[in-house]
Amino acid sequence: MNQNIQDLLGRRQPGHALERSFYSDPQIFQDDLENIYYKDWLFVTPVCELPEVGSYVTYKVGDYQIVVVRGADNEIRAFHNTCRHRGSIICKAAKGNAAKLVCPYHSWTYNLDGSLAWARDMGPDFKPEDHGLKSVHCRNLEGLIYICLADDAPDFDAFSDVVRPYLAPHDLENAKVAVESRIIENGNWKLVWENNRECYHCAANHPSLIRSFPEDPRVSYLGNGNIPDYIAEHFEACEAAGLPAYYKVPEDGHYRLSRMPLVEGTKSFTMDGEFAVPTKRLGNIQKEDSGVFNKFHYPSTWAYFLPDHCMTFRVTPISPTETELVTSWLVHKDAVEGKDYDVDHLTEVWVATNEEDRRVVEDNQIGVNSPAYVPGPYSPEHEVSVRGFVDWYAETMEKRLHVQSIAAE
Repeated sequence: MNQNIQDLLGRRQPGHALERSFYSDPQIFQDDLENIYYKDWLFVTPVCELPEVGSYVTYKVGDYQIVVVRGADNEIRAFHNTCRHRGSIICKAAKGNAAKLVCPYHSWTYNLDGSLAWARDMGPDFKPEDHGLKSVHCRNLEGLIYICLADDAPDFDAFSDVVRPYLAPHDLENAKVAVESRIIENGNWKLVWENNRECYHCAANHPSLIRSFPEDPRVSYLGNGNIPDYIAEHFEACEAAGLPAYYKVPEDGHYRLSRMPLVEGTKSFTMDGEFAVPTKRLGNIQKEDSGVFNKFHYPSTWAYFLPDHCMTFRVTPISPTETELVTSWLVHKDAVEGKDYDVDHLTEVWVATNEEDRRVVEDNQIGVNSPAYVPGPYSPEHEVSVRGFVDWYAETMEKRLHVQSIAAE
């Protein structure tokens, strides 16, 4: 355990950004992996990426290689993607389909449920049942696949029970990925999250996004304050239409849910504010002005669910100053490109926004790297949600590292 992070957490000043080392120190990066990414539930992929028996996706986080696969019984399972013989990686592609999982080194062959089906010339005392793939906790949450690397996974049901009614109207089981984007941001994963958690920067950086996404900071974080009349009215109208909408956040701040209004007169995240998929919409939502269901779940994902299409975002740390962001645009599985939707119309707002955010995060990282950097205070109006994320991070690390905080408000 790194004594440096204990000292830094112990002297953290609430309401301020974190110190430089949190965004650049290799040992703190390792602490983040071991105490957060290796212990919490992580979003991996939409279930529609595993449409058939044998469909698989691979995922790397830190030192771990994972394969998620749909079995012959249609159950989706996750395994460590390392052979039980001499450890070779088994599935090397990002995604694919296989009747069985075959190690390319010595051809040890595994069934889709992880059991060892065949291993050549291992002797009479060899027991195949002792050498199946090591399993990883895996759950399907209304079409979103989560895994947990911990031996004893934290409770998932409390989260899934709250989220499921919000997700159900979007019918992700009948989706397909129309477009996927993978970018590397040269910034620490916490900077990526902090940037996402506020729109203080939007007017200066996101001309496309603010056509439909409100700059009102209360759309990102209501906290315990009074709900503005227009948001309260939106919640009530959505609930009356059978769409769960009210703001939900647990005591520890681990996730946030809400169905928020878009800019008045707009329906979706497009340049013209109209639906990107007007004729074959994903989900069962009849209320065209229902806005966007926002789902944030630390540390690995945020997502936006609209009446016509949905977007998932996956955040994976690569190094102290590199983060992978995978964005998937989901449409109805029967929607036809060029007929039911145009790819540019569907993606142009968030392709631009992701690129703009990449630049913002990278500029932030460059500045934070300077020895002259001193953590500044958060805006009490615009950056409450940033503080919420940083408080979640710091309090989670303090609890798991048993840190005694000496900071005061």
